[in-house]
Amino acid sequence: MKTPSKKIEELGLELPPPPPPAGVYRPILVVDNFLYVSGQGPVQNDTSLIVGRVGDDMELAAAKLAARQVGLTMLSTIQAHFGSVDKIKRVVKVLGMVNCTPDFKEHPLVINGFSELFAEVFGRENGIGVRSAVGMMLPGNIPVEIEAMFELH
Repeated sequence: MKTPSKKIEELGLELPPPPPPAGVYRPILVVDNFLYVSGQGPVQNDTSLIVGRVGDDMELAAAKLAARQVGLTMLSTIQAHFGSVDKIKRVVKVLGMVNCTPDFKEHPLVINGFSELFAEVFGRENGIGVRSAVGMMLPGNIPVEIEAMFELH
């Protein structure tokens, strides 16, 4: 079985720089055998953020790609603040928040961009956990913010 770091390399994924905290919080926290990652936004390789509101100036497909970019950002944050992603056994819980108009109803399809990436990196068995996908207003007009919890080896 390939390690997550080997899968990242094999898939040719380019991780953006990890973002600095935007407030008074820790990017990651380890409690017992669990790694918690604070909400991450879609940081691009040039450190800029993807922005837009789904159902207004952003379509579903672009929002799903933004959620995938959040996944890449989260992997970068984990590596920078925790070390190797290979220490992660499985995804436990994902909370996906979508900046969208009140009439937008496809929140789970947006967050699939994140979940599909983690299934590729960690395998379907360990890369898919329980999940919630909700709509709300997000800071800086980012389209997606995601936080997650992982079980460690």
